[in-house]
Amino acid sequence: MNKNNYKNKSSLSLGLVFIFAGFYISLSSPAYAESATKTMAVSANISSICSISTTPLDFGEVNLTGATNATATLSVQCTNGGAWSLGMDEGQNFVAAARFLKSGTQKLAYDLFTDPARGVRWTGAGAGLKLGTGTGALQTVTVYGQVTTGQILIATGGVPYTDTIIVTITY
Repeated sequence: MNKNNYKNKSSLSLGLVFIFAGFYISLSSPAYAESATKTMAVSANISSICSISTTPLDFGEVNLTGATNATATLSVQCTNGGAWSLGMDEGQNFVAAARFLKSGTQKLAYDLFTDPARGVRWTGAGAGLKLGTGTGALQTVTVYGQVTTGQILIATGGVPYTDTIIVTITY
C-alpha cells in the first residue's frame, strides 16, 4: 500500500469520527431557541419556642436553729426576643397557704422564692412569676428555697422529707 493512500484513508477515517462525534453531541444537548422567567416566593416563620429543664433543690441536713437555705436552677432556652414567664405550683403537700415537705405523716414547712433575699414567694401568677425575654441561648434562673425557722424537727429514721413542684413556662 502506498504511503499516500494510507494517509488519505486515515484522514478520511479521522474526519468521519469528528463528524459523527459532532452529530452525537448535537443530539445529546438540544439547542434552546426561547426562554421564560417567573419569580418564586420563599418564606419562613419563626414562632416563639421555649424549653425548660430543672435541677433538684436539696436542703440537706436541716439546721436545728435558724432557717436552712438552698438553691436550685432552672435552665430556660427561648427564641431570641420571645417573652416568657416561669411559675410554680404549690406542691403536693400544700396546706393552709404553706408548702410542706413530707416524710410519712411528718411535715416540714418550706417555701420557694424568686429572689436571693427570699422576699418574693414563687407562685403561678402575678408577682410570684419570674419574667424574662429569650436570647436564643440557655438562660439560668435560680430558685431560692428556705426551710422556715421555729419548727419542731422530727427525725424520720433516714426517710427523707420530699415534695414535688410543677414548674410551668409560658411563652
